[in-house]
Amino acid sequence: MSIESLLLSIAMATAAGLVGCFALMRRMSLAADALSHVALPGIGVALALGISPMFGAAAMLFFGALLVWSVEGKSGVGTEAVIGVLFSVALAVGSMTTSGEELIEALFGGAPALTVPEMLFGFAAAAAVIAVIITQRHRLVVSLVSSDVARMAGVNVRRLNLLYLEMFALTIALGLRYLGVLLMGALVIIPAATAKRLAGNLTAVLTTAVALSIAATLGGTGLANRLHQQSGPLIVIIAAAFFLLSFLRP
Repeated sequence: MSIESLLLSIAMATAAGLVGCFALMRRMSLAADALSHVALPGIGVALALGISPMFGAAAMLFFGALLVWSVEGKSGVGTEAVIGVLFSVALAVGSMTTSGEELIEALFGGAPALTVPEMLFGFAAAAAVIAVIITQRHRLVVSLVSSDVARMAGVNVRRLNLLYLEMFALTIALGLRYLGVLLMGALVIIPAATAKRLAGNLTAVLTTAVALSIAATLGGTGLANRLHQQSGPLIVIIAAAFFLLSFLRP
């Protein structure tokens, strides 16, 4: 792995750790896995047009997050329910537009080396996610505790929800080339769940989640290179091992 790919994987893992903490707080632990499947139609269309699957996935995920936000606001149905419906439709459409080896890469990652445009997009996207979560973390917490209190404090809760959903979607897009559609949700949720068990305040939870996410990503990637295996499953296994080890703490 080149130094650029290594740095990008660290940036992706950092974004996943930060976003995952708030996904748990918002009770979206299953939404990460479901929303990642929304990328499938975008990947299929991108491959048909001969462009990078990452860009197709990102575009579809952005649209999916906007659709979830719009429907949730008008219907009063919970976020996970809306994402569940969107997931089912996207999976059906994606299975028809992607097939063979392309489908395997989309589901489990392991695509060829990233191109320069993909690298630039990845770094820019990761920087955007990290910046938004860090600068908006207190507003996100207040809006979760009480939307009325947040509004009284001058927070546009609905706009903040949209911003978070788009950062959530962008994080999923970042990891698709490494872990694939089926496994990226695990990197968002497992380190955050582990950090919640180990840390006692927001800053510590965010820091621990990021550290665990990076450790799992680097450890899984290094082990995959030694064993000549795909990195995605190994990254998730290491992250799950950290979670199980957290139960040894009194």
